[in-house]
Amino acid sequence: MDLPPIVTPEAWEAARQELLVKEKEHTRARDALAAQRRRMPRTAIVKDYLFDGPTGPASLQDLFDGRRQLIVYRFFYQPDVDGWPDLGCPGCSLLADQVAHLAHLNARDTTLAFVSRAPQERIAQLKLRMGWDIPWYTLTDGFDADFGVDEWHGTNVFYRDGHHISRTYFINNRGDEAVGGTWAYLDLTPLGRQEDWEDSPAGYPQSPPYVWWRRHHEYDT
Repeated sequence: MDLPPIVTPEAWEAARQELLVKEKEHTRARDALAAQRRRMPRTAIVKDYLFDGPTGPASLQDLFDGRRQLIVYRFFYQPDVDGWPDLGCPGCSLLADQVAHLAHLNARDTTLAFVSRAPQERIAQLKLRMGWDIPWYTLTDGFDADFGVDEWHGTNVFYRDGHHISRTYFINNRGDEAVGGTWAYLDLTPLGRQEDWEDSPAGYPQSPPYVWWRRHHEYDT
């Protein structure tokens, strides 16, 4: 390998400071992109989609679990996928491994759920085997085809206003590789991180950073 040179600590720090300028530019650009995402138009969901869940049939509304925002990842776990029935898609499994504790998303009125074509019995076995604790539902209709995830993985974002649901965002391909952490997921949502430093439309819920943060077992109190 053609490795970079070994330099003095002073030269290393100078190089780090030079790179830091570009890294901060990248961070500001990412924040601006999230602000634009919060202003995207939405499309209404008019079909009644049905899933099979751990406790029986579930509607798209049920997947929200009472919250306003829903992130749905299409996980490929079904008979025609390599590893079936013991394992899911390698790439989808890697994404599942990096999902942060869900309590932090839930505290921001956001639910994350996975959907697959596998029956609930198989999904329960896979979750136990892999140590995952993500709400996971079985597709029973054309939801995957309607939202661009019938032939490839992808992440759809939805917003619920009472009984009215709209689709707000979608990413796939390399877009999915950046998600998993709490902040990355919230940046995809229509309400964002809901912190007062964000550039959001008037009236959006916001609070100071740090104030709402908790250890994951402390949110109920």
